[in-house]
Parts: sequence; structure tokens; C-alpha cells
Amino acid sequence: MAVTYELLETFNGTRVETTPDPDNEGETIESTVTGITDIKVKFTSDHTDPASIHERTVNVCFDGSGNYDDTATKARCVEVANGVENKYAVGVIS
Repeated sequence: MAVTYELLETFNGTRVETTPDPDNEGETIESTVTGITDIKVKFTSDHTDPASIHERTVNVCFDGSGNYDDTATKARCVEVANGVENKYAVGVIS
């Protein structure tokens, strides 16, 4: 069984959130949230046909100067993918 990952956004410390507009049925409101320290990630497991999808956020990594570290964040996603694979194996997620 293999679990792969795909980053669903580019990290920049902000995220646009869409919520229903309470004053206009069927409409939405977009707002930008700042201070975000995670990234949305999609994990795909080939243990079923079709493949199973599990989406979650993963904390990003920063270097010693406090700057976003893309390489370390991707390594962290691999670690989380290993954990997701284990959760599939023991039946915690399916």
C-alpha cells in the first residue's frame, strides 16, 4: 500500500475562507485569514479501487531565521503520509 500527497495550496501565511452569507441565501462571503501556519494537503492511498482520498492540514516548517522552509515542509508531508498509511492499515480511516 502506498500513500502519496499533493499540496492543495501555496503557503504564504494567509488563506481565503469561503462561508455562507447569512444575509443572502445561496451567496457566499470570502475573507482572508492571516497568521496561518499550516497547509492543506490531499493524501491518496492506492489500497482501494478507486483510490481513497484523505484531506487534512499539515503544519509547515520554518528555518532558523523564521522563513518558510519548503523542503522541510515537503519532508513533513512525507512523514504525515506514512502516518496516514498506517491509519489506513489499522482501519482508523478508510
